[in-house]
Amino acid sequence: MTGWLRRIRAMAAPQARTSGFPTSGNGASSFHLWWSVPYGRLLSAAAVTLEVVEPPVVDRLVFWALQVSFVKPGGGGAHLGLQWNRRHPGGTAVNWGGYAPDGSLLSGSDSLLPSTPDDPNTRDLSWWPRRPYRLSIVRADEQTAGGLFGWRGTVTDLEAGTEHVVRALWSPGEFLRGPVTWVESFQRCDDPSFAVRWSDAVVVDDRGERHRVDTMSADYQRVEAGGCSNTDASVDARGWVQRTNVERVNAPGSRLMLPRGV
Repeated sequence: MTGWLRRIRAMAAPQARTSGFPTSGNGASSFHLWWSVPYGRLLSAAAVTLEVVEPPVVDRLVFWALQVSFVKPGGGGAHLGLQWNRRHPGGTAVNWGGYAPDGSLLSGSDSLLPSTPDDPNTRDLSWWPRRPYRLSIVRADEQTAGGLFGWRGTVTDLEAGTEHVVRALWSPGEFLRGPVTWVESFQRCDDPSFAVRWSDAVVVDDRGERHRVDTMSADYQRVEAGGCSNTDASVDARGWVQRTNVERVNAPGSRLMLPRGV
């Protein structure tokens, strides 16, 4: 390759973004772990354990979630997770919300959890760093009068043994697919690093068979789409770790498999 062509390609290539705010449309930088699940199976439940191993210290929104898509009929999806959110007491909250195929918000049952800003999707919930929380998305038995299926989002404090049913969301989808865990951070790329660990990921198919997930694939929001380039996903002795403001070791598309015996 000639020198001038190298220079043109270097100028066209997206530059790293390791400082300042993300420039994406919603002002956040996101990165994902896509689950490897049995191909072609319809799913009726997905669950994973979330632990904020190194909490944020900057007072800007961060969201850690398990997301699924609904199928049969297809379209739409929802996400369940914990938030570092200053609009709620103690800066901690839980969110279970989603979108219909046309982009509108999914409706759902009333939550028994309070919400200081009166947000139907985001509710007040005290959670603590370095403590495991089980996130579960399960299809409920009941349907609405319009034939919509109820999908129940639940967060269980595994240390205290306390279960919090956030509420049920109504969707025409009878099954789910495409589970993915992700981090969405509205903090600066160079704000102090925080980290979360995901473990014990499982899905249940339409036959009632339980499948343990042992591999996830790393994915990152591109710099040209406004994301930070100093986020990384890796595997440790207990699960998958997603971390901000760190050198990226595992490239997009990397398959991250749990160590044998985990």
